[in-house]
Amino acid sequence: MSQALTRPIPALDAMKKYPKSLYYRGDLRLLDRPKVSIVGTRRPSPYTQESTRLLAHALAKRGVCVVSGAAMGVDALAHTGAGADNTIAVVANGLDIRYPAVNKQLIESIETQGLVLSQFPEGSRPASWSFVVRNELVVALGDILIVTEADLKSGSMRSVAYAQQMGKAIYVLPHRLGESLGSCSLLQEGNAQAIWDIEQFASQFGQAVESDVVRDEFFYFCQTAPTFDAVVAKFGSRVYEAELEGIVTIHNGIVRLL
Repeated sequence: MSQALTRPIPALDAMKKYPKSLYYRGDLRLLDRPKVSIVGTRRPSPYTQESTRLLAHALAKRGVCVVSGAAMGVDALAHTGAGADNTIAVVANGLDIRYPAVNKQLIESIETQGLVLSQFPEGSRPASWSFVVRNELVVALGDILIVTEADLKSGSMRSVAYAQQMGKAIYVLPHRLGESLGSCSLLQEGNAQAIWDIEQFASQFGQAVESDVVRDEFFYFCQTAPTFDAVVAKFGSRVYEAELEGIVTIHNGIVRLL
């Protein structure tokens, strides 16, 4: 059973209207941690998938709680990258419903190890308007907002509008021309800052509390668009496996992340 949240959450004062009611399952202590909101498309590219996982993991290892909306795509990657015990999932329905069904096990693990929040009583089913309500709460909880990939007209860009209204800093991943047009427009207009190095970005929140931070050197190396020969010399057959998996493309002797 979900419980009504009676303690005040100062971060939510930034919302247009403080929620009339909040329900939860899980560990309320996560609300007292530094928090970062991560949002993005439901259909992320392989590059965005890997980057989102690494980013959430790097933040969680520094004691940062990752907040997202439990949707498919970037949301689920942010939660799993951080680990169930380092994440807050905000849902657009009653807590007796695990939606979307594909994320049922993920949501249940966050209920038992992390924290799931909702503005809707049990029995409430998700609707188009409830996702908008959910998005505002996701943004309000975070100290900053990170958009890892977004189209121009998307729910993620609506989250950006909330962040701007709340005066929160916005960060995005750099993308190739023609990709993630929403986040690229934020960069072009000077409304967001790019995350060029995940570990360097995460380090502003402190040092990793464990020594096993996962850093895929192959992924980081390929971010620099190296030559094919340089990748083979450093990583051998890994480049062929990555090409087959759709992680990289090789064209004119240059290796690029997809």
